[in-house]
Amino acid sequence: MAHISTIDQFTAPIGKQQIDLQHVDHEEGGLNMLRVRIREGKRFTIFDIDPETAKHWAAVMQKWAEAQQQA
Repeated sequence: MAHISTIDQFTAPIGKQQIDLQHVDHEEGGLNMLRVRIREGKRFTIFDIDPETAKHWAAVMQKWAEAQQQA
């Protein structure tokens, strides 16, 4: 059984997508994942990602955001 706890919830201002970031702790195997859950109307997109993927994704997003501020 997995234990899920909310890290953050927010709404994207342009498309009004609801974004939930959750910590998923799989007790059986000791596997911890970051769940990115995006709701667009009635449709959901869910990604469960490992720490290395989360770190890479965050770095790329941070770099992009900083470049937009400089432009």
